Amino acid sequence: MGWWEAVILGLVQGLTEFLPISSSAHIRVIGALLPHGEDPGAAFTAIIQIGTEAAVILYFWKDIVRIIAAWFRALLDREAVGWKARTIGAADPDARMGWWVILGSFPIVILGVLFKDTIETTLRNLYITAFVLAGFAIVLWIADRMGEKRRHLEDITLKDAILLGFAQAMALIPGVSRSGGTITMGLFLGMTREAAARISFLLAIPAVLGSGFFELFTEWDTLGEAGSPSFLNTAIATAVAFGVGYAVIVWFLRLISHHSYTPFVIYRIAASGAIVGLLAAGAISAT
Repeated sequence: MGWWEAVILGLVQGLTEFLPISSSAHIRVIGALLPHGEDPGAAFTAIIQIGTEAAVILYFWKDIVRIIAAWFRALLDREAVGWKARTIGAADPDARMGWWVILGSFPIVILGVLFKDTIETTLRNLYITAFVLAGFAIVLWIADRMGEKRRHLEDITLKDAILLGFAQAMALIPGVSRSGGTITMGLFLGMTREAAARISFLLAIPAVLGSGFFELFTEWDTLGEAGSPSFLNTAIATAVAFGVGYAVIVWFLRLISHHSYTPFVIYRIAASGAIVGLLAAGAISAT
């Protein structure tokens, strides 16, 4: 992989991570179309996501600090009686949000560890990716049409947090989209478009950063080996993903405040068709 290919992959990651169109699917396909002609791999994809999550932390910095502070205050409140009162039952909505993010992160962590080998091999088959892109496009469209769009972040319950967590875990399959899965579930739960997007950003922070740093530490010795992107190229892609990702967050939150998710539904179906066409033409390999 050349440095300019790393720039392209970082650009793709930054453009697609926060949109409900699956960044992992795009990295998988674009990587195969570049001159080096290989799947960058699940490890490379997870590591460069650190860049986009750094953009989330920067954008939501004040919210994150407020949530963490409220969570610790509720946890250490000596006047509260019982575990539930000190934590999940805390009156402060920011303290509750801290617990929702923690609890909602468990599904993707547990399933990611249990099915790590399958995720990095079998599920990266492009026929599966194409099918999932189109299938979940329809699910997103239904959720956007049927959702009541009345609930806000402070209305989230324990049940909602768990359901959102499992929806996020679906993104372990390339083509689902982490943000798309979470947003779709949020819409089904009656959340507004903006609230569904915001919870998808917050819920992703521990899961994506954890996955990225885990892959970075475990794959450190393999970076630069034959068939594996070098450390420098991985760093370049991560830095580009950070800058582009921040701009996309600003644009995306403004867009969904006034428009539906229909354009993304159409794009997902078109992308699915394009992948099938490339596979049929022999331009890319399914595995």
